[in-house]
Amino acid sequence: MGVIWTKSRFSEIGKSHYLFSNYNYFLLRKKIDSDKSFLVKRIVDYFDIISGFAFSSKDYQDEGSSLCRIGDISKTGGINLSDMKKLPIEYTEKYKSFLIKNGDILIGMTGDGKYFKTGFVENLTQNILLNQRVGILRLKETKKGIFNPKFLSILLQTNKVQNQIRIVAMGKTQKNVSPFDILNIKIPDINLKKQNEIVNKIIPIEQEIKQLKDSKKDILEIINEVFEQEFNFDWKTSEEYLDKLFHKINFVSIANNELKFDISLKYRESFEIAKKKVKVKLIDIGKIAQIKGGKRLPKGQNVIEEYTGYKYVRVDDLNWDGTFDIDNIKYISKENHLKIKNYIAKKDDILLTIVGATVGKCGIVPEELDNKNITENFARITINNKGKILPKYFEYCLQSNICQFQFDEYTGKASQGKLALFRIKKVQIPYIDINRQIQIIEKIKSKIDAQKEIDKKIEEKQNKINELIENSIML
Repeated sequence: MGVIWTKSRFSEIGKSHYLFSNYNYFLLRKKIDSDKSFLVKRIVDYFDIISGFAFSSKDYQDEGSSLCRIGDISKTGGINLSDMKKLPIEYTEKYKSFLIKNGDILIGMTGDGKYFKTGFVENLTQNILLNQRVGILRLKETKKGIFNPKFLSILLQTNKVQNQIRIVAMGKTQKNVSPFDILNIKIPDINLKKQNEIVNKIIPIEQEIKQLKDSKKDILEIINEVFEQEFNFDWKTSEEYLDKLFHKINFVSIANNELKFDISLKYRESFEIAKKKVKVKLIDIGKIAQIKGGKRLPKGQNVIEEYTGYKYVRVDDLNWDGTFDIDNIKYISKENHLKIKNYIAKKDDILLTIVGATVGKCGIVPEELDNKNITENFARITINNKGKILPKYFEYCLQSNICQFQFDEYTGKASQGKLALFRIKKVQIPYIDINRQIQIIEKIKSKIDAQKEIDKKIEEKQNKINELIENSIML
């Protein structure tokens, strides 16, 4: 690859927020700066930014002031009020500088690097405090009557503005953006009358998008819906039962191994209650599959960006829907490959994450990852007889609440919980004939295809908004 030259003032790169080692930052920044037809002002010209406070989970309680975390910014661009954590009521006064107000724009300053969530606050009737990693863009007092904050909230969702956030976001897996960079995002300089005209045209389209998003179900929700219908696994009642249950277990059944670990035994009893209503035979995974692990890189060694021919699949390369980010997978040296060459993935194996907050993510190994090295944070599951258990059906079982509930049972409750390989063998799945497996796979696939059609409609309407904005503000 040839040398790519970039130009930058030393006075600029001497500031910490310009110390980016990735040359793509400078190339993309140059492209954005040169787009004079659209980007001629900065957010800081009209808005202040307030970063949330690092409230402690120890402060959470059943009643009190609501706390807006990054997960409470809904997919439809508003605030999800239903599942907010609560803080002591006196925090409303103590931390009043972190209270959300009508007209505020919420922006997630942490994301996956693909999209940073935003939400416009209106019709708010309760006190909500702002948590860390969420920012408020609040219109300056001197700019009221000059700029419509709803207009900015729409701009923040467009590709041109999201691209600006992406290129300044830092981090390997979790991408973070600073308040400084949010304020320096470029926006069009147009008068309030025109802003209002654009907003009035876009609001009906946004409402259509909201309706489409509200009708959507994610893949895991679909799998659980089908499995509940097929097998009558009453996992919701089981979860509610956990809150009331005292530890109750036959200690003979867990002797010799379970008592050595910090496992919540009440899960076992709760799962047994749920099993009684299941309409089908359950079988231990250990009776139908082989369970093996991955391998940590030698001490002091890391993955590398440059192509070596030896891919190393990490937990972050696997999504919750079972897909792999093939383009994001990194490499290891030939020397490191030779040291861990026996710890590989095989096509149609299932990789299952077994450490930390991602325990339970799983996906079928595709052709592109056949014979590739895998991290020690994966369990590799190989089905003994694919004529009896289809890999796709097995994957759906693992993704369903039937198995996820059991993973919770068997995962150690230390600071970073781990699901031991020998415990995976005890996890049970519905054991049905091949024809019924095919029927379930087809039923789930048809529902997933329907969601993809909704995605297409949402994308079309979002493109319409982008087009409307660009056409409306073209100089």
